[in-house]
Amino acid sequence: MSGEHTDVAAYSLGLLEQQDRQAFEAHLAECPACKAELAELSGMSELLSGVGPVEVADEQPDETAVVDLVHRRAATQRRRARWRTALAAAAGIVLLAGGIAVGIATGSQQSPPARTTVALAGQLHTATDVATGVHGTVGLVSKPWGTQVTFDLSRVHGPLECELVAVSKTGQQRVIVGWMVPTHGYGVPGHPAHLILEGGTSIKQSDLSHINVDVVHGRTLLSIPI
Repeated sequence: MSGEHTDVAAYSLGLLEQQDRQAFEAHLAECPACKAELAELSGMSELLSGVGPVEVADEQPDETAVVDLVHRRAATQRRRARWRTALAAAAGIVLLAGGIAVGIATGSQQSPPARTTVALAGQLHTATDVATGVHGTVGLVSKPWGTQVTFDLSRVHGPLECELVAVSKTGQQRVIVGWMVPTHGYGVPGHPAHLILEGGTSIKQSDLSHINVDVVHGRTLLSIPI
């Protein structure tokens, strides 16, 4: 590797003499690899936070030792970033694939906020229960692991503990998600915001019969035919 390529870290730290700095800047204008590496090292004060002193023989640390330290620290940061990305992706898969697990986890919450940022997706089905007045729309998207579900709920008063339940054509039931309806409710006078939920079920979309909104250990507030 030529001297210009090895000067990236030293340049980012301001260690180059004026003549060397000018020569590197001329090289940088024509070298995409060095531009990319310089961008990675732009936050050098943060990269070096928490790094212990470098032991060198001379009273002042030489440029080679500092450059080596910078490259090792940058490589460590890149590995950590890749791990964070992989873990986040894995968590997303678990949340979407585990319909029952999602229902249990959210059922213990006091009250989820009314969410309007999640858009209903896929095949839409809507129903209103004539007895309870509860209204809902469900969006279904077929996935390799089952069915992705988004749900819009309104005209419901609390307090209630509810579950969104997928029911197959053979009568098999799977809890998609659970939540608490606060006293003021959702989509009612004085509190017009709807409750929008997202989750998934292992039941294939082609095997679904209907989606229910059930009171835990109680009655069905709404049943949406599929």
